[in-house]
Amino acid sequence: MSESFDLVAIGGGSGGLAVAQRAAEYGARVALVEQARLGGTCVNVGCVPKKVMWNAASLGHALEDAREYGFRIEVSGRHDWALLKEKRDAYLRRLNDIYARNLDSRRIHLVRGPARFLGPRTVVAGGEVLEARHVVIATGGQPSVPQLPGAQLGITSDGFFELAQCPARTAIVGSGYIAVELAGMLAALGSQVTLFARHDSVLRRFDEMLQQATVESLTAAGVALRWRSVPAAVEGTEGAVQLRTRDGVVHGPFDSLIWAVGREPATAELGLAAAGIEPDAGGFVPTDRFQETRVQQVYAIGDVTGREPLTPVAIAAGRRLADRVFGRMAGRHLDYGNIPTVVFTHPPLGTCGLTESQARQVHGDTVRVYRSEFVPLYHAMTAAKPKARIKLITAGAEERVVGCHVAGPGADELLQGFAVAIHMGATKRDFDDTVAIHPTLAEELVTLR
Repeated sequence: MSESFDLVAIGGGSGGLAVAQRAAEYGARVALVEQARLGGTCVNVGCVPKKVMWNAASLGHALEDAREYGFRIEVSGRHDWALLKEKRDAYLRRLNDIYARNLDSRRIHLVRGPARFLGPRTVVAGGEVLEARHVVIATGGQPSVPQLPGAQLGITSDGFFELAQCPARTAIVGSGYIAVELAGMLAALGSQVTLFARHDSVLRRFDEMLQQATVESLTAAGVALRWRSVPAAVEGTEGAVQLRTRDGVVHGPFDSLIWAVGREPATAELGLAAAGIEPDAGGFVPTDRFQETRVQQVYAIGDVTGREPLTPVAIAAGRRLADRVFGRMAGRHLDYGNIPTVVFTHPPLGTCGLTESQARQVHGDTVRVYRSEFVPLYHAMTAAKPKARIKLITAGAEERVVGCHVAGPGADELLQGFAVAIHMGATKRDFDDTVAIHPTLAEELVTLR
């Protein structure tokens, strides 16, 4: 026997929770299906626990700097990884419970178990058959593991959060934001880290200035960088693994090897064919600008779409979808342009809009670039003198700001406000006419010449 709803959301991560809760606020009868912990990747094995580990690593750096600010600090022994993990995991369990209570308070029917389509708008999950006028696919993704001999000896970013102790020697394979974030955290917390990159840089989709800043910060942190290193096989045993690269060199041994080579959509078990949906070659679910698939009233949001795999993007897309479908906001949809993002390296990186090379491809000779490099005031008292970097990219006669890139202390926080200005179409003159806050890193963005 089936039960009918206005909306069924498949996936209890950021996107699924957002669309379900917003729809319920409009009075829709909603069911949400989740087979694992509520909160999805972000809450359980992504943004939230990552930021906790980044905070711990930042404190490690601060303890070193404190001595140069006159504090007589003696740090006895190594960082207590096990204690931090215990407290972090307890916090995540509290978040899981909060999400469950929020669903209950909105009278959203929670179904535990994997979901599978029986038809375009019929889903079976947890022994229940759910029919709905609207269905949203928000199953997210999981880390990729390469098909190589011995690959199972490595772990993914999910496995990183299961580590009971900090590995003494860590190999990280990858060059994207997950790879560089984990490299910086582990190095700060006591691991000897080697990062293997397929090309000769990291964060290759980011502006070249941010790539350079990341390479310098990783090197300063003691991370060994191995360029043009393509993995061929993993050998050895758990806790003593070796990485063989295509050039025949064997690296290691390492206590842990972490695969950070990308993520793939969690669509394989959904039975998309029964819904009339054909995923693309990568398994992602194609959608139009209203998040609708080729099947009317069946939608997809978040990482499963392959577009901007960021938690706030999934939330924004889900809420706008509910606004349009249940809130009578015709035409409401997410604009995927000028989405700000931060990479939690040490120091953090912030970016919004076009890179310099992208801007020149789009706007040609009308592009003007303003940049600044300097040692932040914080490091006036420290022996280390890492540079902060700022780049502002404008286009057209009015010099509309089309790209903003920052590497330095506080970049993660300051970029949010500047992203609002860029989204609103601010020009270089608007930036120049804004009074600076001194002394800060952010003031550089409104004083560039």
